[in-house]
Amino acid sequence: MIPSVRRLTALCAIGAALAPLAACGTPEEPRTARPAAHAPASPAPTRPPTLAPGPAGLTPVFTRAPRTADKAVALTFDADMTADQGARAAAGEHFDNPGLIAALRALKVPATVFMTGRWAEEYPDQARSLGRDPRFEIANHSYSHYAFTDDCYGLPTVPADKMRADVERAYKAFRNAGVPNAMPYFRFPGGCYDRQALRAVSGMGVTAVQWDVVSGDAFATDADAVARQVLEGVQPGSVVVMHCTRSAAPTTERAVRAIVPELRRQGYRFVKVSELIGAASGRR
Repeated sequence: MIPSVRRLTALCAIGAALAPLAACGTPEEPRTARPAAHAPASPAPTRPPTLAPGPAGLTPVFTRAPRTADKAVALTFDADMTADQGARAAAGEHFDNPGLIAALRALKVPATVFMTGRWAEEYPDQARSLGRDPRFEIANHSYSHYAFTDDCYGLPTVPADKMRADVERAYKAFRNAGVPNAMPYFRFPGGCYDRQALRAVSGMGVTAVQWDVVSGDAFATDADAVARQVLEGVQPGSVVVMHCTRSAAPTTERAVRAIVPELRRQGYRFVKVSELIGAASGRR
């Protein structure tokens, strides 16, 4: 055997034992190395659907999806806590509602939670749990829950030049609590807004989200009355506003337990706000 071939044969034997994929050949029949296969690129993350800006670039406002044959409805819950309520929380007032969230999970109902930054600071574990649960999406309800207009249910008012910073501060509070992907949706405290407020938060890429069905759960004591009001108001594409605060809306969990099975019996399916906005903007 030619010495060079003998050495090549020995090397191949060793290589075969150590690395079965090694390419060993003979001087007469060399093998050509195959190009490395490339893993398919991961798709770029898709931005949640939003509405196009309104006239003069004003923040768009979404109230409900178009009335179609698709009997979809979005239950939304405001997790309210104003910037000055820390002392009340420290004294034992509950601005959260774990029982309601547990009911939504048990009933397998997706929902959108409009959360204030102050609420996320007070209940970071709950905010993080909601933000990481694919059944829910977290949207912005301001940091302070102070009004963006005058004369809004007696709420303190955010000065016009501080409105944008208030919204940004809420998103920062969500990140600090561990909420990974808060949605680009904003609900004005009290639902109160005007042209100045829309202009103040324009350019942030958010869609303002209102509603077409008022549940009446705020400070209600009759869960059956809340359920009736929702059931009488819901239509395909509706957005229902409810609350996720035990102290201010103590009957909401019981109302939800009545609302959900009845709407399902009527053929409705529950979706998050993002799906309704996607339908309205032509994205699914």
